[in-house]
Amino acid sequence: MPKDIKRFIKFLIVGMSSFLVDFGLFNFFHAQGVGTWVAQNIFSTFSNIALFITERHEVAEQSLSFSIAVVNSFFWNYFWIYPEAKNEPVGKKLTQFVIVSVAGLLLGVPIFSGALTVTRPLVAAVGLQQLRFNLAGNLALMVRVGVILFWNFYANRKWTYGHVE
Repeated sequence: MPKDIKRFIKFLIVGMSSFLVDFGLFNFFHAQGVGTWVAQNIFSTFSNIALFITERHEVAEQSLSFSIAVVNSFFWNYFWIYPEAKNEPVGKKLTQFVIVSVAGLLLGVPIFSGALTVTRPLVAAVGLQQLRFNLAGNLALMVRVGVILFWNFYANRKWTYGHVE
């Protein structure tokens, strides 16, 4: 089996791990009202941002859960998928990985927000908006993950780990 196919399979396994971290923390943060707290306490002086986050508190919750999932993903990419990169400075690889991930987040926020615009009315139409967990937010997160998966693999393979054979 070609090396890049093996790497992609490992990437999918690591992606599942990070997906579980992302989804688990997203739901935990949502249950704790973290997005609303962020809007009221961190962005309170920026009324437009605070209003946006108050109305879409899932965006703040998802951004936080995503950031923690990135750390998980970097660890596994660096030590398992690309062990050849251990000869490179970890700080350089982490910086490149974070840049790719932040670019993915920037691409993912409008995808996630757009998906929320679609999933909220759908969930409400079938009467499931009162569920204890945020079904619309989870569906929107799945859309974001599905799209950004390919960006993350390609960008990291070409830039972060481009030197690895």
